[in-house]
Order: sequence, then C-alpha cells, then structure tokens
Amino acid sequence: MNKWLVAGALALIASSVISAAELTRPKAGKVEIFHLKDIKPGMTGTAWTVFEGMDPEPVPIEIVGVWKNGSGPRQDVILAKMGGKAKITNVAAGMSGSPVYIDGKLVGAVALRMSVFSPDAVCGITPIELMLEIPELDQSRPMDAKTPDKPVASRAAASSPPMMMPIDTPLVLSGFSAQAINAFSPFFSQMGITAVQGGSGAGPLTAKPVAGWRDSLNPGEAVSGVLVSGDMSATGMGTVTYNDGKKVLAFGHPFFNLGPLDMPMAKSEILMVLSSAFQPTKFGNATGVVGALRQDRFSGIMGELGAEAPFIPVHLNVRSLSSSGAPLHEKHLSFQVFVQQKWTPFLMMLTLYNSLQQMNEYADDITYRMSGHVHLEGVEGDRTINVSTMLAPTEGPVPPPMALAGWWGDKFNRLFLNPVAMPKLKSVEITVDLLPERRTAAIDYAWTPSADVDAGTEIPVKVFLRPYRGERMERDVRVKIPAGMPKGEHRILFSDADTLNRMQNAAVLGNRYMDIPETISLLNQERGNSQLYVSLVEGRPTYYSDDKTLPSLPASVLNVLQAERTSTRVLVGSAETAKQELAIPFDQMISGSYSLKINVK
Repeated sequence: MNKWLVAGALALIASSVISAAELTRPKAGKVEIFHLKDIKPGMTGTAWTVFEGMDPEPVPIEIVGVWKNGSGPRQDVILAKMGGKAKITNVAAGMSGSPVYIDGKLVGAVALRMSVFSPDAVCGITPIELMLEIPELDQSRPMDAKTPDKPVASRAAASSPPMMMPIDTPLVLSGFSAQAINAFSPFFSQMGITAVQGGSGAGPLTAKPVAGWRDSLNPGEAVSGVLVSGDMSATGMGTVTYNDGKKVLAFGHPFFNLGPLDMPMAKSEILMVLSSAFQPTKFGNATGVVGALRQDRFSGIMGELGAEAPFIPVHLNVRSLSSSGAPLHEKHLSFQVFVQQKWTPFLMMLTLYNSLQQMNEYADDITYRMSGHVHLEGVEGDRTINVSTMLAPTEGPVPPPMALAGWWGDKFNRLFLNPVAMPKLKSVEITVDLLPERRTAAIDYAWTPSADVDAGTEIPVKVFLRPYRGERMERDVRVKIPAGMPKGEHRILFSDADTLNRMQNAAVLGNRYMDIPETISLLNQERGNSQLYVSLVEGRPTYYSDDKTLPSLPASVLNVLQAERTSTRVLVGSAETAKQELAIPFDQMISGSYSLKINVK
C-alpha cells in the first residue's frame, strides 16, 4: 500500500478520535489538564455552554494566542475566537466559566470578552491552572470587593479603545419591578453589575440541597449564586468549569470578589440567550440548591456540593388601610436573604422598597407605618430587636419608600458591621401599613398658666402641633415637677424622637468595639417618631457610655469613668440632662421641638 495513503488514513482516524473526544459532553470527575505552556496559535478546541434548557452544547474554539500578563502580573490570558452559536450571540453574560477543551484536556474557562461592538466573538480564557490555585481555607478579604458601600472603576464605554474585560455576571432579579431596579441601578452600576429583570427566578429555594445534588453541576452547565429566594429572588449566573465530584470551580473571574463567603449555590436552567453586539445576555432561573459557594476570588469562584449556607427568613406583610383603619388590601411575602455583612443590609433595603411600590394604593400622599421584630440566635440577654417608625412625604428629594428602605437597611448595617462579632439572625417579621394622606405634625409651641412652679407638684400644660393640613392640634398634659428638683430656672422640653436620640447615637460613633448585645440594647432604646416626648431639662450634664445613659453624674464618679476610657471607648457628654417624663402617642410622624421655661421656687 502507498505510504502516503497509509499516512492519510492514520491522520483521518486520529482526527475522528480527537473530534469524538471533543464532542463528548464533559462529566464530573478527574480530568487531564492542557497546560498553558503547550498552547499554540491556531489550535482548535471546544467550549461547552448552555444556550437553552440545562444541557450544554459544544462551541468551536480557535486559539489566537497567549496574552502575557493579560489580567495581571504572571497571570496570562488565552485569546480565542468562538464559533457556532456563539458567533451569532457573541460572548454573552452568563457564559463566564464555560470550560474549554483541546484533545479532551481542560484548558480553562471562557471568562473575558472584547469591549462592545466587536464583530468577532473574541473571548479571553482563564487558564485552569489559575483557577485550581483558589485556596479553600483562605479567610483574607480582597480590598476591591464589589459591595454596595463603595464604587468600582467605571466600565469601558462604547467610545473606549478595544480591551478585554470580565464577562458580566447577570444578576437576575425576579419579582422585582422595573421601577425598583431603576431606583437601585446606581448601586448596581457602581459595582459593575448588570441587573437583569427575570421571570420566575430562584423561586422558594431552601438552604438544604435538593435530591440528586451529587450528580449536578457538570462542566458546561449553568450555576447560580443565590442572594434572595422566594416571592422575590436575586441570583448571579455563570457556567461550571470544573467539578471533581465535591469541589466546583466556575466563572473564571470574580463574582463580587468577596473572598470567603457562604452563599447558597444552585443549578440553573437557561431560557434563552439574547444576541447583541452591545450586551448579549443569558436569561435563566435557578432551579434548586445543590451546595454552597465558599470562595469568590480573582480567578473564579469555588463551591462545595452538598454543603449548606444559611439564609435569613423574612416574612413581610404590607397592608393598605382606609381612613378608619380598616384593611383594604394585604400582601403577604416570604423570602430568604443571603448572609454577608455588606450585602445583607442592601438586600433588605432592596426587597422592602420593591414590596412597597408594587401596591395599587402606592401614591404620593401615603404615610408608611412600620413595625416588626428581628430575632437573633446565640445572644445573651435580649435576642429580639423591636422596630417601629413612620414615614410620610416631605419636601425633601428622597421619596418615603426609599427613605424607609434606607432606615431599615441602617438597622442591619449597625448589626453586621459590628467589630466584635457577626450576628446570627434567626428570622425577620415586618408589617408595613399604608395609611391614606400625609400624616405629619410639627411641634408648634406649649403654654402653662404660670412659669413659677413648686417642686413636688404637677402643673397643667397645653402643647400645640401643626399638621400638614387641617386645624392645629392641641393636647393637655400634666407634668410632675420632682420633689428634689433644685430651685432656679429649668426647661420642659417637648420634642420628637430624633432630638432625644441624637446624643446617644453620637456615643455609638465614639465606641468602636460595641458588642452585639450592646448594639441590640441600643437599637431597642431608640424612641419612635410617632410620639411626642415631654422631658424635664436640668443644667447638669449627662454622659453616654455604649448603650447606657448616665444622667447627672457626680464629679467623683465621672473622674473614675474617664480614667477607664480609651481612645476606642469614649464618654460622650451633653451639658444638660433631659429626663423623659411622658410619651404621647400619635398616629402621625412628629417633628420639631419646643422649650417651655419654668422657674422652681
């Protein structure tokens, strides 16, 4: 037989073997590595990613070359062109992590794309060697984590020169209105996150892995990190690169670059891929929790199959009430929130705002009355934070639902930014009533028949308030003058909650090491803004230490306390002592203050 015919036949056989290996759908388990040093321009391979449903499809890959130090010092990127369906869709958000194979060996993960409007589906591949370096036990936290409290560098604009950037991880928000997504878009934009309005999303997922988790998340399949699940859901979606039966690697770039984390990890289905030269995106749903994400690092994310990550159950009841207080409409929502010190407060804000503005009764002149409980685990003493507030429209630029969401998020910020310990939240129960009309009243003035009073007696006082509309309101109260009150000039202070809370809140800023029980105590001491407070003010100083109020301290005691203070635990003082005598409830948001001078004979 002609030697050239033999050589040609052998080459054809080898080609068919390679082709068969390339087109065999990858499975979990050990895999050979195609090392970066062996990559050559012109090589061809196959990427696997899901375009519809849950089964990955092969995508032809042509290697362009190795971009030295492409993503950082000693961090090379493999440049390649994608063919097949990816040539039509372009390199889409959600393809992050799509595994690439040459000769059946794993090269790495599709992780970067060329800046917008590139006519070619050019991608950057993170070598699998870099992803395998992700440490399982590293507890360090990256400085450039994507969290709602700080911006990141702006993304490349259409006018920027061509450059490689991490493929967007679409944050799929299901059960969220376009208005809510737009309202929070500045937060998402500053973190470099593409927020996508979804359909059914994560649904009512639980932290416990679903049946069949051992056989899930094969390379090429879609994977999601779950931030919120239930009646509202928020999930970040990408593609699995590697699965050894227990450890899963995905994305090929950071999710939020949070470092160590404990986030529910779910398998997902893809509904469609939106083709676009500007922002191609996968749309999909998380279908069941199968483990937990443990690391979110520069070269990818790492998860553990079968592991559980905690959720915070939230039960939210939103009621529309008539002028008489009768319920007109109720909406009961249940969802669960991812636990992380920077993200949990933001997610609590987002979900509350979204819940409020999706009511038919949502209007300009609506007052919001909020009450509820935050239950904690593993805390000595009080394990419940009681919350209560009212918010009504003002002339300020922030609408009440957003202001209320900010107030709500601040409670969790104060808990989760605690420098001593991380809180463990058991559950959250909240009721928000939507009351018709703008219910605000400002303290106008107060009057008593005689400014000269005797210690140990009660004096009648009238206090007047101005509502937003309508006639002036009047309340009659009797204020007791203590028997031991010193002679001379004093004040009766009629005030809102903020006036009395202000100095105590300043004490919190002066103590950098307040523990969880002290924080709970302080939060529970905060006065509600639907009450008018009547206090007797004396010319003796009050000091605040952590969650404790120390009125009228003798100089000897003050000297001892000051000697024990450090730069991290300071005493904050006020020149006067305001001793609260009465709290008069209103079904309105009270603001302002007024001082009535009295003279104790």
